[in-house]
Amino acid sequence: MTHHVFKPTILREYDIRGIVNETVFEADAEAIGRSFGTFVKQKGLDSVAVGMDGRKTSPMLKAALIRGLLSTGVDVYDVGLGPTPMLYFATYELGTGGGIMITGSHNPPTHNGFKMMLAGKSFFGAQIQELGKLSASGPFASGKGKLVDRPIMDEYVTRLLRDVTGGRELSVVWDCGNGATGEALRQVVAKLPGRHMLLFDEIDGSFPNHHPDPTVAENLQDLIQAVKGIDADLGIGFDGDGDRIGVVDGLGRIIWGDQLLAILAREVLKDNPGAPIIADVKASQLLFDAIRNAGGDAIMWKTGHSLIKSKMQEVNAPLAGEMSGHIFYNDHFYGYDDAIYVALRLLNIVRTSEKSLAAMRDDLPDMINTPELRFNCPDEEKFDAVERIRDALAADGANFSDIDGVRVNTQDGWWLLRASNTQAVLVARCEARDEDGLVRLKSQLQTALAKANVDAPTF
Repeated sequence: MTHHVFKPTILREYDIRGIVNETVFEADAEAIGRSFGTFVKQKGLDSVAVGMDGRKTSPMLKAALIRGLLSTGVDVYDVGLGPTPMLYFATYELGTGGGIMITGSHNPPTHNGFKMMLAGKSFFGAQIQELGKLSASGPFASGKGKLVDRPIMDEYVTRLLRDVTGGRELSVVWDCGNGATGEALRQVVAKLPGRHMLLFDEIDGSFPNHHPDPTVAENLQDLIQAVKGIDADLGIGFDGDGDRIGVVDGLGRIIWGDQLLAILAREVLKDNPGAPIIADVKASQLLFDAIRNAGGDAIMWKTGHSLIKSKMQEVNAPLAGEMSGHIFYNDHFYGYDDAIYVALRLLNIVRTSEKSLAAMRDDLPDMINTPELRFNCPDEEKFDAVERIRDALAADGANFSDIDGVRVNTQDGWWLLRASNTQAVLVARCEARDEDGLVRLKSQLQTALAKANVDAPTF
């Protein structure tokens, strides 16, 4: 069987991803299938669920992936087009040994990739590197697997709706961003009480209206205007593959990922007192304080959906989240990130509360912070840049955590710098108690970047 070498930049920390026909090719997809199928067989398992998002290149990559999988003797269940969480659901519902989602997530239309599960757990990190080695050297399992066309959208929608509770009716605006959530969401809202307005629910992998990344404020402007226009209670947006959520309140203010997690955590901790709640290193200190004040055990962890999911399993956390809008429910759910499910749990909270979502946001203490700041930095340089900054901080005796990049604590607050695992960028954030403190933190970050020879824009 053909041995195949991947471009090293596509083998990321928690998925495989690149630019189609520049760094990711049809042959890569087939090689991934061949190698992943071999791992499945080595574990004594015999089937893989495969799904895809709405990108123009997804059908081509899916066909090649399935060829590779079938060549190893594993059976393939093609669950169709939909959000990534639908694929995760399929692995549980169908009892498959593995699952592969073809998706470029929130990246530009020219990008695509593969998110994987094996034996009920995320397939990431060293496993992805091992897949690369196996592809290059073999040997591969061989056989003739069976391809089963197995749409699962109906069962997925039914499961999403299972935990919806009663309460007052709400007016909600939903922005699919032309991503993979469109069909599932139409079916969900058709069975919800209240008034619902859908934006850009036609699945179109060119994303003609706005880029599907709810962490960027400009991508939420259509949602904000629609919420204000119909005086809605709240608005909800999704990324390209439906595993990340963006939320705005009835006043059109963005509820960032850490603020959202603080609201969700209070509900979960009522039924799970003392439980661990996980958030990534980009989250506000106020979130960790809010979790502790609500009786939870606040755990700071590495950014990355696979990394968070693995940590959840390790400590049996009922809830976890990231600034990026990945929210993970292990409370009445499966422990993976499903933005539609998160939205429904949020609606439960608002429907059964005397307070509006805007009032809940106002109840949270205020800190002054930046959004996620992103600086272009080549993939081959970004991790070295963070290492140089970490070494310099250590030499200066700075107070910092290096769980993921560097999170530096000062009297003013904190600043963070880490290398993105999905893009050729460095990601930063600063948070202070007042404006003067924020200026000082930003200056410290800029100084650190300059010392590492990173050309950072003014922010």
